[in-house]
Amino acid sequence: MKVKVTKEGVMIPRELLVGFDEFDEADVIRENGRIVVIPKVKSDPIFEFGKHPVRSGIRDASVNLDHYLYGKRA
Repeated sequence: MKVKVTKEGVMIPRELLVGFDEFDEADVIRENGRIVVIPKVKSDPIFEFGKHPVRSGIRDASVNLDHYLYGKRA
């Protein structure tokens, strides 16, 4: 596919971004003589897990997590 390069730059057609619906920003870098578009994925809530822990008095929760969550030992 050819695209027009203007003084402002180049527009990437949306059809080339099919399958990348989960991002609204991208990094654009030059690498080995090529221009690479790297999608910046919207933040995933799992990355917030553990940022604000609470005190429970359990000292080995990370070691015995399954036991405390499901009642079974690893």
